[in-house]
Amino acid sequence: MTFTAEIPLRWSDLDAQGHVNNALVVDYLQEARVAFLRSGVASPLLDSGVVVVGHRVEYRSPIAYADVPVRVELGVSALGGARIELAYRVLQDGRPCVNARTVLTPFNFDEQRPQRLSPEHRAFFDAHRIEAEALRPLAFPSLGGAGTPVPLAVRWTDLDSYGHVNNAKVFDFLQQARVTATTAWVPAMARAGAPGSERMWLVARQDVNYLVQLPHRMEPFEVRVSPVAVGTTSLTVEAEVTDPADGTVFARGVTVLVSADAHGRPTPLGPELTSGLERHTLGHERASGNGGDAPLRS
Repeated sequence: MTFTAEIPLRWSDLDAQGHVNNALVVDYLQEARVAFLRSGVASPLLDSGVVVVGHRVEYRSPIAYADVPVRVELGVSALGGARIELAYRVLQDGRPCVNARTVLTPFNFDEQRPQRLSPEHRAFFDAHRIEAEALRPLAFPSLGGAGTPVPLAVRWTDLDSYGHVNNAKVFDFLQQARVTATTAWVPAMARAGAPGSERMWLVARQDVNYLVQLPHRMEPFEVRVSPVAVGTTSLTVEAEVTDPADGTVFARGVTVLVSADAHGRPTPLGPELTSGLERHTLGHERASGNGGDAPLRS
């Protein structure tokens, strides 16, 4: 059985290209997911502890600002002893804009370990089972300390009710680091609204795996960023949220960007962009013996 939630838009959800920012879409998924859990007997999981293990988000069409809420349809696409996979469709005016998956697990924060679903909670999720087409998996190669490091300052408002960084905020962190790093590599990658901007950069797909809970602290963390594939009109970038002091990796994300003209049509990267990006790919850095660039200011 499919669950449906209506999510109102905010003007501040828009980016410089005039569409809902890709990172905000994960916030819509979260709002729909919370409404789903609060609708039944699994509601106590939100209070006792349930964590996001991973997101897979496929962006099919931009979401424009409107007074009418977007519609999020979700159901349970897979269910295990301590694992719930939710499948979503985000629609605006009946037009499919986003397909996504979220993997959740009930979590005991006192013992710092996953815990199995109770029979009552399992029955709730089982009643919402749906058939959903699988999304193509993206590779997550370990950067192993390579890539361009970008400082990350966690804000107090980034935390969730469990006292750790909210999963949706990690998309913000990866976006900021990606913009900072890519424009440092190749100034022609300047985003819309910034000096030197010549094209749009559309996020077609973004996957994030959450490995360790990220706390608040005054010292900055670090996001390491590296292109892992450069195509004719697209670029795949990997990023890791890390602790520069001990190398802990808190989250790992992969983003597919498409170069587009002012009308949103794919346009070739061209030789300047391609060569500039390829110099920073993971394989090129390792072959040249360069473990990473100097830190950038965020």
